[in-house]
Amino acid sequence: MTEIDTRIDALVPSWLYLPDVAEQLGVEITRVRPLIKEGQLIAVRRGENRSLQVPALFIRDGRIVKGLPGTLTLLKDDGFTDEEALEWLFTPDPSLPGTPAQALYENRGTEVKRRAQALAL
Repeated sequence: MTEIDTRIDALVPSWLYLPDVAEQLGVEITRVRPLIKEGQLIAVRRGENRSLQVPALFIRDGRIVKGLPGTLTLLKDDGFTDEEALEWLFTPDPSLPGTPAQALYENRGTEVKRRAQALAL
């Protein structure tokens, strides 16, 4: 396990395997990987079997949380890897308050996007 893997594991409270993501979104499992490839979600390999998992906070009420895809695009445009984006999304930000991921989950995405845009400056 790399140092960033250890940090992410310490920051992200709970994870979903891809079949669980499909079930929560009400889609076939074959639709989940394209969502990841399209940048709608982030999945990283975790655990002993290195299976892809998605943070549970990224799904709410059968949908991908509002603002997540746009935020992921901004972070990718800023040069963030998926792991770095997860670390940023789950690191507490006292000015929000909470983490950017929690703010997105609570429909406070405007402030998260502002902070992500500021990273490019």
